[in-house]
Amino acid sequence: MLDYATLKIIWWVLVGVLLVGFAIMDGHDMGVGTLLPFAGRIDEERRVVINTVGPHWDGNQVWFITAGGAIFAAWPLVYATAFSGFYWALLAVLWALFFRPVGFDYRSKIHDARWRSTWDWGLFVGGAVPPLIFGVAFGNLLQGVPFQFDDYLVSTYTGSFWQLLNPFALLAGVVSSAMITMHGGTYLAHRTEGVIQSRAISAARGAALVTIMAFVAAGLWLRVGGIEGFAMAQTPDPNALPDPLAKVVVRSAEGWWTNYQHQPALWALPLLGVLGPAAAAALVSVRRTLSAFVASSLAMLGIIGTAGAAMFPFIMPSSSMPNASLTVWDSVSSPMTLALMLGATVIFMPLIVLYTSWAYRVMRGKVTVEHIRANEHTAY
Repeated sequence: MLDYATLKIIWWVLVGVLLVGFAIMDGHDMGVGTLLPFAGRIDEERRVVINTVGPHWDGNQVWFITAGGAIFAAWPLVYATAFSGFYWALLAVLWALFFRPVGFDYRSKIHDARWRSTWDWGLFVGGAVPPLIFGVAFGNLLQGVPFQFDDYLVSTYTGSFWQLLNPFALLAGVVSSAMITMHGGTYLAHRTEGVIQSRAISAARGAALVTIMAFVAAGLWLRVGGIEGFAMAQTPDPNALPDPLAKVVVRSAEGWWTNYQHQPALWALPLLGVLGPAAAAALVSVRRTLSAFVASSLAMLGIIGTAGAAMFPFIMPSSSMPNASLTVWDSVSSPMTLALMLGATVIFMPLIVLYTSWAYRVMRGKVTVEHIRANEHTAY
């Protein structure tokens, strides 16, 4: 039987895996949606773009739903506090995502240019808005979120919606948006040919360059721009029952760099976050599109992993009441809940991976205009 402290670490890793899996799998769908109005100039070209992700996008949403469910069950205090502070931002994500199922299903039902163009831009919103907001959220986490707990552990968000849209958070949003666009561009280049592939390659290269520049700029801003991190001055017992107020947290200029100082091997993550987009851009330029997609996936692992490694053990630090910051040790569910969830994950996660792999293998290959014309009533 695993002890409580080990279960806490395991679920920190598993939530990270789910978030990276969501970014890779649903991220390329969103990236393709972001590129839809630009990679496809006429109706048939846009149908080609949509059909590269049409058969898979809803299956890839499993990663998003599972990640949200895992946070709800494994980190209930994080879930509750995040929905308090990020309420309108998360609603904006939900509203943007509404365009995706309706757009995919109804876009080509009516042969009307205005109807189809409207849904094309709806799919663009559904692909472009969520990554931007998720990036802004990460930017705010790195600065600390203004919330606090009372004696009954009821959280109160003391900031405003507009406070979330600060310059550093917006830069983090640029990192996220460019990263997802790069990923969608490499996937679109892999599944198409001709003029659509050329546009996808150009978009992937440009987005990769923006990803590198914004990622490096964000790192420098954290290091020398006056943004203080968080550090434990007194760590709670890892095996103790959760109590967010049973610790002492201080702000420190070295806060987000402490783990990298103690574990130099972690520098492989930001290095991957820089070299991955560069490799993706180089590989997609010479039409090695599958390798470019893998490089783009590794870049996402590096960028998301960089933030996760820097913040550990913090999950949601508080800028207004640092001692109330939520960490791996004090924001989790009971040992029984974590153990039961771990058992379900061990069973079902491999099944999801196997089914997804099989689906992509069956529906692999190029999508062309000729394919759309030959399957007028079955293609998206």
